[in-house]
Amino acid sequence: MARSRSRSRRREPDRSGGEDSFQRLLAGWKRSETRGGREWTVQPVSTVQAVKEYTCPGCHRTIAPQTAHVVVWRADGVLGESADLAARRHWHSHCWRIA
Repeated sequence: MARSRSRSRRREPDRSGGEDSFQRLLAGWKRSETRGGREWTVQPVSTVQAVKEYTCPGCHRTIAPQTAHVVVWRADGVLGESADLAARRHWHSHCWRIA
């Protein structure tokens, strides 16, 4: 006698908190570092996410598209979070580590 095959039900992704869960995912990649008595937020950028060209403030060389690097901004600025985000800079990962 042949076995009956039960169909497995595919779970639908939870879309109830779409934007909120996306922001939580992004925040999970960020980390805080203290340098020179100041608090900095550091967020890695993967090769897939890196689509523009930037100039590294550490070595003043170009960060080419499709090059993994970090984005750094003040976490304790007195002008507020939006001003800190506007002043963020893209660094080579190595340059940020040795800065």
